[in-house]
Amino acid sequence: MPRSVNSVASRQRRKKILKQAKGYFGRRKNVWTVAKNAVEKGLTYAYRDRKNKKRTFRALWITRINAGARELGVSYSVLINSLMKKDIALDRKILSDIAITDSATFEKIVKTATS
Repeated sequence: MPRSVNSVASRQRRKKILKQAKGYFGRRKNVWTVAKNAVEKGLTYAYRDRKNKKRTFRALWITRINAGARELGVSYSVLINSLMKKDIALDRKILSDIAITDSATFEKIVKTATS
């Protein structure tokens, strides 16, 4: 019995990887083995950096809140602790946005929390 090879599926699988490698430099975009490795590595980085993106933004928000709070004479940790004790439920993203865009409202929040 002759050997059965599903070349249609194999070609589709290769085309899918080469399509993902579109825009890469040199042989990474059109040589199957090189492209496969490049795409795998790229997907690994993408997965890792989706997590790192959240971490980086949280650090940015904390820095912004701290800067805004210190202008009003309060440290970040004291502000967050006061907000939790007063049951003021504002997450760091919203709080940092308020600190940047609307300083008057941020000042009211800080005074409410620390008083």
